[in-house]
Amino acid sequence: MRKPYEILGPGGFTADQVPSGSPYELVDGHPVVCLPTGRRGSVANLDGGMVIATDPAVKRAGVDLGVSPSKRQLRAPDVAVLADDEPDAPGWAKAAPPLAVEYADTGQDEGELSARIAELLAAGTRFIWVVRLDGIRRVEVHTPDAPPTLHTLGQQLTAPGVLQNPVPVEALFFHDAAQRVALRNLLQREGYADLDEVRAEAILEGREEGKAVGILEGRAEGREEGHAVGILEGREEGKAVGILEGREEGHAVGILEGRAQGQAVGLRAGLRVVLQVRGFTLTAEQEAALAAADPATLRRWLDAAATAETIEGLFG
Repeated sequence: MRKPYEILGPGGFTADQVPSGSPYELVDGHPVVCLPTGRRGSVANLDGGMVIATDPAVKRAGVDLGVSPSKRQLRAPDVAVLADDEPDAPGWAKAAPPLAVEYADTGQDEGELSARIAELLAAGTRFIWVVRLDGIRRVEVHTPDAPPTLHTLGQQLTAPGVLQNPVPVEALFFHDAAQRVALRNLLQREGYADLDEVRAEAILEGREEGKAVGILEGRAEGREEGHAVGILEGREEGKAVGILEGREEGHAVGILEGRAQGQAVGLRAGLRVVLQVRGFTLTAEQEAALAAADPATLRRWLDAAATAETIEGLFG
């Protein structure tokens, strides 16, 4: 039996006759059934969409985006970056996505996939990543003017002019890797290079605040301790010595304690940034735990916040 994309004559359907949510795509007016996605493919689609949509250069992206560059064509790539000039209006996208991602699992109709790739490239798509979930984990990169290339785990995918950041192949297969890339992207949207820069800023802020607190507390404690030492010795000379020694000791103690306090303040600020870009909201109980935590605990929470599934799991 001939498949729709093998029929030479045009079919009788147009894209405006296909309602949103329909299980059909159109190939030259012929309907092509698109069946539900399996568990593995569904999870991968969502992770891939998260990685692509959060890239700082991407304004809008979609999952199962209906693209109709002509009235008898309708395709819906698994993940797609919308063209910059695509109007925000109801109906199908008219412009081909500059980047499309297709997930292929066991039972994939290779002929239909090849037809879809050819149609999208002909319509103006610049990059198509075919993520192979069966067998060896690999990604095929299709472009209009070169043969497909193959990328495996440990390599990076790029889409110049579409994405700002390279995408590790792992991020299109593994949930934790996808979360790390998405967090990096979200932090960059907030002006940070990555999680290491958040940590560094937290430490720097902590040191500055700790230094200021330490000096103030050290001076006060030094005066009190030196005054007490001097009075107990009962001599003017001893009093002067006591005040000086007390000031130095108090100053040192104050700086150490102030640094610890300052580090805690800085780490709390960094943790709040990460939680904010991850979309987490603190409860009153979690706010109290955050306020009471020491620097070691805060540092551990900051490292874990990048991949925590839930905020309850982070503070649990």
